[in-house]
Amino acid sequence: MERGGGEPPSGKELIAGNASGGLRVWIDLTNSPHVVIFRPLIDRLRARGHDVTVTARDFAQTLGLLERYCIPHLSVGAHGGGRLAGKAQAATGRTVALARLARRERFDLAVAHGSTDQPLAARAAGIPPVTMFDYEGATLMHHLNGRLASRVLVPDSIPESALARFGMRPPKLVRYPGLKEEYYLADHPLDPAGAAAELGLRPDAVVAVLRPPPDVTLYHRGRSGEVYAATLDRLLDAAPAVQTVVLPRTADQRAALAGRPAIVPGRAVDGPSLVARADLVVSAGGTMNREAAVLGTPAYSPFAGRLGAVDRALIAQGRLVRLERPGDVRLVRRPTAAPPRWRDPDLLVELILAAAGCRTAHGRVTG
Repeated sequence: MERGGGEPPSGKELIAGNASGGLRVWIDLTNSPHVVIFRPLIDRLRARGHDVTVTARDFAQTLGLLERYCIPHLSVGAHGGGRLAGKAQAATGRTVALARLARRERFDLAVAHGSTDQPLAARAAGIPPVTMFDYEGATLMHHLNGRLASRVLVPDSIPESALARFGMRPPKLVRYPGLKEEYYLADHPLDPAGAAAELGLRPDAVVAVLRPPPDVTLYHRGRSGEVYAATLDRLLDAAPAVQTVVLPRTADQRAALAGRPAIVPGRAVDGPSLVARADLVVSAGGTMNREAAVLGTPAYSPFAGRLGAVDRALIAQGRLVRLERPGDVRLVRRPTAAPPRWRDPDLLVELILAAAGCRTAHGRVTG
């Protein structure tokens, strides 16, 4: 395990007990979006006097974003790649390492967004795990996490009926209002001008931000990649009037862009600020499209699999377009958007902390 973060304390200081009597909360981050999701929640937990330890998997820009935002963390394990054998080996090793850490540190509560390693490690150490997610289609993960979790937090656009087969029912299951992005972006210091300056974006250009499909996930194969690749070609052919920023997930995706007229950041970028500057976003993942929907940036999803309830709702609202052919993307400057609807991140903090000692009376909250 390696320690990382801007000006982090020593390992002992990082995982020291909380003398103030607050909870010892363990947050596990396994993918790039999780850093931005939990950043404001970490700050608010610490402001309440709770001790927070962050563990992170070396995958995509996860560690780079932790460094960028100066969040002290312990780096534990890496992604196992696209093959099942590699995934299983990496997951087993990481789960064992996390379980050892959890037993030693005696955390009060474990929290993650879609981690498949932490819930098992937490249960092995006798720690109640809280799992969050907003895509119900990852069935293998949900069959495991749904039964291990003490609390499951999902957006209220996901119906209870879609999760019951995973062992997720009230009061374990709690459905919060709106999108997770409406909560964590409320605390995010958006700086679109700074993001533009960092990447050399011209004020007169149409700026497109692209996030490739997560090729190493089992539910993201085939046509999603084909539509994305054809759309990338169309955007790059429109240079220099269109400046295309590509945020690769893997080294192979980065290498494939060599020599092409794409802007490929050399380090982790402030994604929400970049989305706020962009005129359009094309992402086969979920989080960046939802950030765009919240910030009023036109968003396109080439995801060819079964859409989740959140994306179906955004499409019905006209806030997301399912991308079926490259010509669907409109290469124009985006119109002025209405102010985003923000929600209080303290609601998520309260729901997380409740798993340490109390439950809500109903499986859905209002607000």
